[in-house]
Amino acid sequence: MKVKFLVIRFSSIGDIVLTTPVVRGLKQQVENAEVHFVTKKKFACLVYSNPYIDKVHFLEDNIGSLIHELAKEDFDYIIDLHNNFRSNKIKRRLKMQSFAVNKINWEKFLMIRFKMNRLPDVHIVERYLETVSIFDVKNDDQGLDYFIDDTTSFKLSDLPETFQKGYVAFVIAGTYFTKKLPVHKVSEICQQIPYPVILLGGKNEYDEGEQVLSQSKGNILNFAGKISLNQSASLVRDSRVVLANDTGLMHIAAAFKKKIFSFWGNTIPEFGMVPYQPGESSEILQVTGLKCRPCSKLGYRKCPMKHFKCMEDIDVKKAVEWINTNY
Repeated sequence: MKVKFLVIRFSSIGDIVLTTPVVRGLKQQVENAEVHFVTKKKFACLVYSNPYIDKVHFLEDNIGSLIHELAKEDFDYIIDLHNNFRSNKIKRRLKMQSFAVNKINWEKFLMIRFKMNRLPDVHIVERYLETVSIFDVKNDDQGLDYFIDDTTSFKLSDLPETFQKGYVAFVIAGTYFTKKLPVHKVSEICQQIPYPVILLGGKNEYDEGEQVLSQSKGNILNFAGKISLNQSASLVRDSRVVLANDTGLMHIAAAFKKKIFSFWGNTIPEFGMVPYQPGESSEILQVTGLKCRPCSKLGYRKCPMKHFKCMEDIDVKKAVEWINTNY
């Protein structure tokens, strides 16, 4: 007899990737498990190719129609890894046993507002897995998953010959300004290394990538805003090393066990979102001792203190040294 699970995580890229150990655990460790996943339509590429997901449902404009669709499935349990207003509405309407992640919002508030550290020393993946512990699902220590259909990968043969022999993937993306290494810092790093560099990000980073490109010594390709998410992910997968802000492609890099050097601005590793089981020699770089940090659990369009020391005081020499050691 099948046991039907509905896993909920609407967004965003990194958060969805971080749910993959739960999905895999349910499918592999619960006998006769059938795993459904609900997310936003724009994140379809993150879940469609996952062999541990039996069916995907999408939240579009009308949550009522989604609930109507889900009600037909007759689920046994809901695993709520988003735990917000909309996921709670789904749970109320479907009226079945559910288990929700602890988002530790109170602990984050205390840290942000009063700098009182009551944060548990637990990665978000572990907190996600706690929601399915009642089904005797254990952490299999296989890390994160990211599956790319070959038809959606970037072909290495389409790169210049010098890049086909190896390159640095530099993820300049970030949902908020205060989570992104400043452009002049990115340029400085690129100018100080002798290796090919591919800049990756979304449409919002296109102009920033072009600015870095204009200041380069000819070792840079700017693909920010020019290629799909899966193409970007495959370029991360095939890179020698990865530099990244605290953003979705950083977690995708961890899924591929890449060596990752990550930059941390207004957010802090203690929130539990560092790269999960990345490649050996991975490091994080942050400015410690700032009274204003963290200033938000997400980020801002500009620095509230107007000095942006959490990123402006980043020592790029450490990044350059790390690249030269690990490339």
